[in-house]
Amino acid sequence: MWFHGGSDECSPPSGSTAPERTGVLAEDVGLFDSPGGRLDGPCGKHRSDVRSSRAFARARNHVGQYDDLCHEWIKPDGAFAALHWLAVSRRSLIPATIGRDEILVDLGCGGGLTCDGQGRYVHVGIDLVTSALEIAHSRGVQVVRGDVALIPLADKCASVVVAGEILEHVADVASVVSEICRVLRPGGTVVIDTLSEGRLATFALVTIAERLPGGPPRNIHDPHLFIAAGRLQALFAEHGVELRVWGLRPSVVDYVRFLADRTRPVRMVRTGSTALVYQGVGMSR
Repeated sequence: MWFHGGSDECSPPSGSTAPERTGVLAEDVGLFDSPGGRLDGPCGKHRSDVRSSRAFARARNHVGQYDDLCHEWIKPDGAFAALHWLAVSRRSLIPATIGRDEILVDLGCGGGLTCDGQGRYVHVGIDLVTSALEIAHSRGVQVVRGDVALIPLADKCASVVVAGEILEHVADVASVVSEICRVLRPGGTVVIDTLSEGRLATFALVTIAERLPGGPPRNIHDPHLFIAAGRLQALFAEHGVELRVWGLRPSVVDYVRFLADRTRPVRMVRTGSTALVYQGVGMSR
């Protein structure tokens, strides 16, 4: 048992309260058991215009935007194009498995973009948005509806924890880092990518990027939640994880080609500056 649910084997960490068993495997709670596999939720057949005005009327960082845009997860040239580009870079950092049935926990998994090519792991995706979990489940992810600040999984259950483009969406990053380190096995790997704080990041990643093809949807980010690389490294260091970080940016050549042909992928390349988008890898002791 690798999720909390009343078993002694899966008891919560000392000093904490076990989360409600609202987050278990989708097969256990029947999230996606509609007839014929048809999606009946917010991402069902009646949602034809996902770029409706509602997507742009919501407050910044409102979780409901992901329901509004749920059909965009599967489109490499859609509203989440940059997430597809980042997922490719992220997957390259995931180590090969050593044993059988090793668990990879994907925090804020969204539509399961990180799962491609990771069939060697038991890929467990955690998210609050049911419409995104439907799509991740269809891609082979074992989904758990839960809060990344109170992960409904057992201590030291994961060989890898991925936190891709989620840390800039949470109010209490320290709690999320603590939970990552709690579920990570000794010697396990954490992979992150997120957005840095500061006026430059706000201007480049919100004011400008939200208006560019392939950039994030309008209002999807609240720059007040962005976190500097140094602060994130310090939070991980408190739990014995040394996080190595570097900057990321789209390949200029690839992006120009993308503007001409939106089906073309864009590589993310490393940079020496973590002032905008950055990525990191660490290992639990």
